[in-house]
Amino acid sequence: MNVIEIKNLTKIYKKKRFLGSRKFLALNKLNLEVEKGEIFGFLGPNGSGKTTTIKLMLGLLFPTDGECLVFGRKAPSLAASSRIGYIPEIPYLYRYLTPKEVLRLYGIISSVPKAILEKNIDETLELVKMKQEQDSRLGEFSKGMLQRVGVAQSLIHGPELLVLDEPFTGLDPIGLKDMRDIILKQKNEGRTVFFSSHIISEAEKICNRVAIIFNGHLLKVVEMEKIAPGTLEDIFIEEITKANAN
Repeated sequence: MNVIEIKNLTKIYKKKRFLGSRKFLALNKLNLEVEKGEIFGFLGPNGSGKTTTIKLMLGLLFPTDGECLVFGRKAPSLAASSRIGYIPEIPYLYRYLTPKEVLRLYGIISSVPKAILEKNIDETLELVKMKQEQDSRLGEFSKGMLQRVGVAQSLIHGPELLVLDEPFTGLDPIGLKDMRDIILKQKNEGRTVFFSSHIISEAEKICNRVAIIFNGHLLKVVEMEKIAPGTLEDIFIEEITKANAN
């Protein structure tokens, strides 16, 4: 069963100039499927169209052409959105709140029943290793700590699909391992995880499949069990090099 189905997805931006406007093709006829229960990595250099794809998937942008189905519903879909947990590359969180207050706020927004909300908050803070800092203000936190709170808010309502935009950016080695462990735990609990990244080594350690995208074009989908360990970076560079040459 496919959780995500992307069909001929195209996005053209119009960039305004002083003497008119210019069109920019951010995504060109992308076709992609993500299966239930897998960890799917969406890899590409900066500016390849990864974030645009995610925003189209979530209904935060509208496509120029094509469509994206999430849980069988065309984006944007309120019914599908309630089953998704999302963290952007740079999460915007109210810096005057504490992690506990942030999770309570998002839990209420996500209609988590009051009877289980506090339990969910405690368990989620424990998962992202922020229990000791639960009553500290976010304004005091490092980028890595804010990333953990961002992941926690995306999980507070128990989503079936987790969508993460560049979750490994700016993390130290301990933070990287903790993020990997969190993602693997979601898979082990039956969730589907879709994340974008340009950090190849992290994707290789945890993904079932990865897609390589460059300049809005899908270059290749790689099944990790079918390649030799440690070769994903070579495949990535080879695909990008070939695309650059064309």
